[in-house]
Amino acid sequence: MNRNKLFVAVLAGGLLAACESGDVNITPTTIDNSIDNSTGGGGGSEDDICASYVRDGATIQGSADGNGNCMYDNTFVGPKNNLQEDLLIPALPDGGAHIFSASLFVGNTYRTQADLQAAGISQGGDGPTLTIQAGATLAFQTNSDFMIINRGSRIIADGRPDAPITLTSVSDVNGTVGPEDVQQWGGVVINGFAVSNKCSYVGTRGEAGFDLSPGTECSIDAEGSAGDDESQYGGANDADDSGILRYVVVKHTGAQVGNGDELNGISFGGVGSSTIVENLEVYSTFDDGVEMFGGSFDIRNLVAVYVRDDSIDIDEGYNGTITDALVVQSANDGNHCIESDGIGSYGDLDQATRDDFIARGLNSAPTINNLTCIISANVPGTHDPGAGWRFREGIHPVVNDALIISSFGANDQGSADDNYCLRVDNVETHEAAINGDLQLNSVIYACQENVKGNVIADRNAVTAWNNEQEFAEAEGNQFATVADGAAVDASDAANPEINLLTGAQKVYSLPWDQSIVDTGAPLGTTTPTSGTATDILGAIEAQSDWTQPWAYGIDPDNRGQALWFE
Repeated sequence: MNRNKLFVAVLAGGLLAACESGDVNITPTTIDNSIDNSTGGGGGSEDDICASYVRDGATIQGSADGNGNCMYDNTFVGPKNNLQEDLLIPALPDGGAHIFSASLFVGNTYRTQADLQAAGISQGGDGPTLTIQAGATLAFQTNSDFMIINRGSRIIADGRPDAPITLTSVSDVNGTVGPEDVQQWGGVVINGFAVSNKCSYVGTRGEAGFDLSPGTECSIDAEGSAGDDESQYGGANDADDSGILRYVVVKHTGAQVGNGDELNGISFGGVGSSTIVENLEVYSTFDDGVEMFGGSFDIRNLVAVYVRDDSIDIDEGYNGTITDALVVQSANDGNHCIESDGIGSYGDLDQATRDDFIARGLNSAPTINNLTCIISANVPGTHDPGAGWRFREGIHPVVNDALIISSFGANDQGSADDNYCLRVDNVETHEAAINGDLQLNSVIYACQENVKGNVIADRNAVTAWNNEQEFAEAEGNQFATVADGAAVDASDAANPEINLLTGAQKVYSLPWDQSIVDTGAPLGTTTPTSGTATDILGAIEAQSDWTQPWAYGIDPDNRGQALWFE
């Protein structure tokens, strides 16, 4: 019996004891502190380090607090006082923070197509742009505050590895937040004009003639939308531009806002493919990490740490690509690494409408390359038990070169269908698997329960596979097993077959040709499915760690506590 030992040292370093103070740590940094005061008050006062803009001929400016921070009340920006002008928020000297006592809403929201047309808003760039300088920290005082980038507006948050942009809470800045504290503020909502299948369209997505159905509205209420916090997303422009998020860290989110929604780290509503999202982290959030409501934008280099619900949530026709993503759940909390739906409001639609959406490319069809999920086998958790991937409601995903690993949770009571690696629901999704529209290529699974146990069959009950594991293995994927077929504990040093999470040998990737089954056969033949040059399964190559030095919570030099599996 050949049982290969899987030890790949990716991130070395000693353990760092948990600290009880706040966790803003973006060192080392090299920041250009030159401030453009061309729209500010000038005159060399202390307040001139703070952001400012001109409204009706008057300069509106934040005020310095004497401790290196800048303060902004609701006369600067807030509900009923949305930002209408371009605004630069500079990096402050010595790590100072821009502290907002109200929500930051960029651009107006428009409920109808007629209102949008009258305002001249049809694409990103028609409205104001919020620019955040590399190294800047924005902090919000209360858990009812959040950020909205409205349709037509853009955010240019272009950080650097040595000077990431941090969006967080005042409790983080002042040192009173714990590493896994959530709901300290709301989070970020970015709205665009890209496709959501909650709207009505004519034609086939991506082909000539595709557009909104004549006379219909496409203004979907975004998360948090109510009263003064109202915002909408949606349209027919999959190439829309909502700006840049590069080297951005969003922390301690998920608070319940005015309409009762518990916000995500970032909610992307109808965000188009001209939007650049690279090197993005969501850290300690109560609800989902990132959620895509339709849209077509890509994400490269995504980190999600301590997300209590679903780390990656996909719905309403999102068809972008996620490349290189690392998910690390809490030791005792977190639901799915991926929860994904093909069709919004699926349960309200008849079968003919669902089939029509799929035929015209309106269902979700994401591609995910090089993903590592380290999930917690908790039961029940804040939302639901810790689990791997759930694909449902007509989604057509393609997942390439991935690694999903679970610890064995002491609080799992032996249920056979909670801490699963893989779950495929609903007949349209089963048929996608049968027809090759749902693809799982070069994936290693190591969970407390391998699968949910659904029969994969078409709507005529002609069974193709008895369960998700049979389907995945038929596609060439591997499940970590021992001789008796039981799952292997991926954090138990006594199991040399798949000791993935112990000590300094924490694994965020494996050599692409590594075997984990008793036969010793390698996974695949020549090159990774995604065709990347890394030749690995998972997110991070040992010799090229793209999380350094900007991502928070992973490296001992930039976190508040050690990762639980160390």
